[in-house]
Amino acid sequence: MEADNFNLEPDKKHFMSWPVIALIDFVTIISFENIFYPFQNQGLSVVVSWIFLFVSYVVPYALISSQMSLTFDNQEGGLASWVRRSTNDTLGYWTSWMYWVQSVPYIVDVSNSVIVSFSWIILGDNRLGKRMSTASFGLLTFIIILLFILLENRLKNSLEILSLIGGGAMFIMSMLFVLLAGYAIMHGHPIATQPFNLAAFKPSFSLNYFSTTGLLIFAMSGAELAAPYVSQMRNPKRDFPKAMWMLAIMTGFLTIFGTLALAMFFNAHHIPHDFKMNGPYYAFQLLGHSLGWGDTLMYIFAVVQAIFMMAQLAVLLDASSRVFAGDVADKFMPKWLTKKDKHGRPIHSYTTTAGLSLFLLLLTGTLPNINTIYNWLLNVNGIISPYKTCWVFFAFIAMRWHEERYHSDYVFIKNRKAALGVGWWCFIFTFVCATLGFIPQNVELGTHAFNHQLLLNIITVVVLFGLGFLLPWLRKREEAKQA
Repeated sequence: MEADNFNLEPDKKHFMSWPVIALIDFVTIISFENIFYPFQNQGLSVVVSWIFLFVSYVVPYALISSQMSLTFDNQEGGLASWVRRSTNDTLGYWTSWMYWVQSVPYIVDVSNSVIVSFSWIILGDNRLGKRMSTASFGLLTFIIILLFILLENRLKNSLEILSLIGGGAMFIMSMLFVLLAGYAIMHGHPIATQPFNLAAFKPSFSLNYFSTTGLLIFAMSGAELAAPYVSQMRNPKRDFPKAMWMLAIMTGFLTIFGTLALAMFFNAHHIPHDFKMNGPYYAFQLLGHSLGWGDTLMYIFAVVQAIFMMAQLAVLLDASSRVFAGDVADKFMPKWLTKKDKHGRPIHSYTTTAGLSLFLLLLTGTLPNINTIYNWLLNVNGIISPYKTCWVFFAFIAMRWHEERYHSDYVFIKNRKAALGVGWWCFIFTFVCATLGFIPQNVELGTHAFNHQLLLNIITVVVLFGLGFLLPWLRKREEAKQA
């Protein structure tokens, strides 16, 4: 720390540097496991997908988020505020609702990951699926969610700190895997994917290929999460775009080189069926054995994963419920849903979160095994999360359509027509990928399993998004009774 920092005046504002903001956003939106399910779905050809998305999607996404954040820099509502300020309260409500409800499948998914990480710490292998029934798995997942809701008052602040520690450790582990994989290959470890040539990277433009692209968007989206930090920067006009560039480059590095590192240890043509659930543990186990370190790296990763996922669960539960109850115009929200306890927490928002989590878990109870449950929840995130991301580009299009009404210290593409073209491209691409995500993955077309998962996908999206129509109706009924 510099010497003059010890003499800060008590009321002097503390500013955040752009590398710190980039790191906070990075560990929030992507982790090591995010490269595993695209690798299982698309094999080595996913490297081409990552490169294409990095150039045509991730960089524009990050810079669009820069302009929107600097245009609405006095708003703490993030994406919902962007839509509300660029359009109207009704669309702002729908953004808030979809932003909140898309977190519910992720909350269940993170809770599942907590169980899987502890199973590797305790068992040291992949036997969880053989030792636990789907009913027990679902019940334990729900207990974990309830436990974290009940402990929010005592654990929230400490777990936010742990999320930064765990997130930082996860980033280090991810980079360590890429670097050590390169070291192992240079010292004689054979490349598992053969043939490892240009032909192996050629995408097969099949229905499965396009239906799995939504998961890539899910893995890379979230640049808008940095918006609230704009007000905490000393020179946001100069530094915030730098943070977004750093975020995009780090994301591109992890996805592209992380996938290449996976191809060193796993045959892209014969990937384990439980790769999405257990792949990260297999990877560090194989890397440790290659380096002569045994299972040490695997256990270190399992502990880091457990800490990171528990911290992420606590922050997700608190943040999603607070935004849901507090960042919506009054005419859309029933009073009982915004009721707060003595600690200022929206208790019925937590109840609703728990209820919808239970709904998802009841649906997963119809699936045959834990691995299928894990895969299906990931696929649901690949539908719902991109639909939420569409609002980022919708807000950008609305703002640039009437750009004379707004002022921003940073402008992404000064030519209005070109900017709108990029905005429409990102919006349409995201919407199409989200819609194609309804097609079940890892199951054959026309089978009972395919039809079952397709039905579950439709029910999930209709219920989660459709409930958004219910709340304004309930609010109107409240107002009618009070009149």
